[in-house]
Amino acid sequence: MTAGLDPLLAGAAGTRVAWERVPLAVRRSIEDHLGLGVVATQSQAGGFSPALAARLRLCDGTSVFAKAIGPDDQSGAPGGQGYYRREAEVSSQLPSTVPTPALLDHWETGGWVVLLFENIEGTNPVLPWQPRQLDRVLAAMEATAKALTPSPLAAPAAATPGGTTHWRDLLAEPDRFGRLTDQVPWVAQHVELLARLEASSAQAYAGETLLHFDVRADNILLTDNDVYLVDWPHVRIGSPWVDLVYFLPSVAMQGGPAPQELFWRHPLSEEAAGEDVARVLAGIAGFMLDEATRPPPPGLPGLRRFQLAQGLEAVRWLQLLPA
Repeated sequence: MTAGLDPLLAGAAGTRVAWERVPLAVRRSIEDHLGLGVVATQSQAGGFSPALAARLRLCDGTSVFAKAIGPDDQSGAPGGQGYYRREAEVSSQLPSTVPTPALLDHWETGGWVVLLFENIEGTNPVLPWQPRQLDRVLAAMEATAKALTPSPLAAPAAATPGGTTHWRDLLAEPDRFGRLTDQVPWVAQHVELLARLEASSAQAYAGETLLHFDVRADNILLTDNDVYLVDWPHVRIGSPWVDLVYFLPSVAMQGGPAPQELFWRHPLSEEAAGEDVARVLAGIAGFMLDEATRPPPPGLPGLRRFQLAQGLEAVRWLQLLPA
């Protein structure tokens, strides 16, 4: 439900592939692995991957959740198959204490990567964000961080995606930088500070917690009793509060409270120094806005607007931090 909210900014305007459009050989392979025929499907609109993401109801009345993606040059999602392979690798190693659907099987066939998960009869959060649901998610993030400290599996150290020169890269291209500063004049006045914060962000991430690194509404499922985090291909190891910094700009973008007030009253912020938060935030804002001013990947037409909105919320948060 996205009443009053742009479906794209709700993460519900992706380019999912319907079950019927998956190659017949791939569909037969899925049914062969299940040992049962598929009698009904329900595609999931959330997210941006141009791939199959659907609940499959089987002829015995049970259901599974299937994800499958074709070759990158066909899907239009650079690196998409690599992310699916990594998701399978990570999901198979997550401890049972982590609230995420169990991976049932994964394989490759006909050039496609296929993952089968336990089906969770849950829904994405109602957007704009509702206070009770947001409180549940924030509590679940604390519990998940505790369950994943120290990290139960190997993963790269957390760092700003794509390096630490996003603000410098933007400044070097006047056209892209000008389009950004037309919307946020504050950036033009503080870009040198933002570049310095980003460049010095590496140590700010340091920690031993396995981070999801992509928490947002379309990667969350709510049931009556539980909160599940889905889609784990981007995991990194770092400080437990980093996932919170990455998550909260998306909350603001999707009609929730301002990040500043949520972050500092959350238990995970107890380990965070204000300067480290500024460094991480400058990095993620730089990444989002650097990406947002580039042409969209062919298979992900709505991604840039989503990144722009999230990056602008991160900048608004930065404006409230001490200089």
